[in-house]
Amino acid sequence: MAPHILLLGGTTEARALATELAARPGVRVTTSLAGRVTRPGAVAGDVRVGGFGGAEGLARWLREQRVDAVVDATHPFAQTITANAARAATATGLPLAVLRRPGWRPGPRDDWHPVPSQAAAADLLPRLGRRVLLTTGRLGLAAFARLTELRFVVRSVEPPDPPVPPHTHVLLARGPFTVADETALLREHRIDVLVTKDSGGAATSAKLTAARDLGLPVVVVRRPPLPDGVTAVPDAAAALRWLSVLDRP
Repeated sequence: MAPHILLLGGTTEARALATELAARPGVRVTTSLAGRVTRPGAVAGDVRVGGFGGAEGLARWLREQRVDAVVDATHPFAQTITANAARAATATGLPLAVLRRPGWRPGPRDDWHPVPSQAAAADLLPRLGRRVLLTTGRLGLAAFARLTELRFVVRSVEPPDPPVPPHTHVLLARGPFTVADETALLREHRIDVLVTKDSGGAATSAKLTAARDLGLPVVVVRRPPLPDGVTAVPDAAAALRWLSVLDRP
């Protein structure tokens, strides 16, 4: 039977990996999307949308669908999905790799303020600025809702979930963005502090360069740790190499 790969997707790397796998004869790939974005874009191979019902539900689905390996290529902050994938892989005895693009690293001219959570970012913000560009996505903005004296520009792909800060201007946009785009945005809205998650990758890194060039502080929410014992790979090519090793006798 053709090997069946479950790809937990939603990222650029996941789409690239699905395209590579779907083009290979004798390989079946199913990409699972959480369904949080209403228009996620085309994905090669089979696609399912929605949750599995926790780790137990995922383990049951893996058995029923006769999956041979799992690649978790979700967003670096999809902590619950990654934890459930690790538990389900252990329960079923299936190999699991977590595809995580490398995180960002500050340079000599960067004024970065790493924090462990969005709540910690909210605690720090009043000491750094009054006009905030918030690029942490549409979820979790309740952490900033109490900051009634600050003004926020919130950029996300889809409208943010309430509650949001009272003085909020929402920009609906999808990257990649250029440094010129980001510089113009920061100047137009007179931003004096940027808040972002350490998503990594080039698609949304231009804002960091723009903030550096303008001398702005950046509050960076650190990534949650991976579950103990999981195999991590940095990109789609490394995931393909990992999968090819599994096929060897």
